[in-house]
Amino acid sequence: ITTMAFRSFDIDAPRWDQSTFMGRLKHFFNITDCRTALLPDSRLDEAKALVESCRAGSIPPGTTEEQLYFAKKLYDSAFHPDTGDRMNLIGRMSFQVPGGMAITGFMLQFYRTVPAVVFWQWVNQSFNALVNYTNRNAASPITPKQIGVAYVTATSTALATAVGLNLYTKKAPPLVARWVPFVAVAAANCVNIPMMRQQEILNGIAVTDENGNKLGHSKKAAIKGITQVVISRITMAAPGMIIMPIIMQRMEKLKFMQRITYLHGPIQVMMVGVFLIFMVPAACALFPQRCSMAVSKLEPELRDSIISQYGDGVQRVYFNKGL
Repeated sequence: ITTMAFRSFDIDAPRWDQSTFMGRLKHFFNITDCRTALLPDSRLDEAKALVESCRAGSIPPGTTEEQLYFAKKLYDSAFHPDTGDRMNLIGRMSFQVPGGMAITGFMLQFYRTVPAVVFWQWVNQSFNALVNYTNRNAASPITPKQIGVAYVTATSTALATAVGLNLYTKKAPPLVARWVPFVAVAAANCVNIPMMRQQEILNGIAVTDENGNKLGHSKKAAIKGITQVVISRITMAAPGMIIMPIIMQRMEKLKFMQRITYLHGPIQVMMVGVFLIFMVPAACALFPQRCSMAVSKLEPELRDSIISQYGDGVQRVYFNKGL
């Protein structure tokens, strides 16, 4: 494609239809590609510069369409959609597979003793807190004190759930005990994400019309977006943390597995990684990132304000739900 053909190229237009699950799945397979996490900051900054040049209508001569799409892939994987700032490496969705597989694998392996349960749940919640903060709706700032309270509350919830169930299931079938880490992770997600994004619930998040014109702030929109994120995160963890214990319980009965007990941890880590390669993009794709809500379901004050200004011209509002 020649440079002339790029005069009308919209770099921010979705490459795939975001109104369908398959379109969103392709998009998230693209931006959660863990290989992008290996690239240096200088390469990411180059991609950002190319994206910004394209937005300004000034594309370097000789640039191909594939180069533009690859630059957008790197930009979406590493820069926050609200601020344009480069996100910390560990908090990026492209780091979910390597980070998540290591932590989840060891949580599933070391579930028998209380000290091991405490340590790995603490590591997991620290990782989750950083991911949740990194992928928040950045239009709603959060104070260091609120971050600390959210972190302590979520970690305490995970530890209380994991340790309590671990003690409770001592006499239960072995498989039930293996599922304790998932229950703890699910419970903590229900606390960690809303707490880390409490400013959005307290003050509302910015909502716009279809063309991006700001209409106000809505607490109900924030609650809807955060609820969808909680569901996505639990879905992301569920297959690996529910199916893996069944697989491992059966594999551990095999003679060759009994001879290599020291490899059980690494084997679980690698197998969890296989699940996450597919589940991270699938869970992110469950709901559109540009979430929408009917004006009729907004708070009365905001609904009345929109109707008084636009009448029936605006039927739905739009907002970034975060990831």
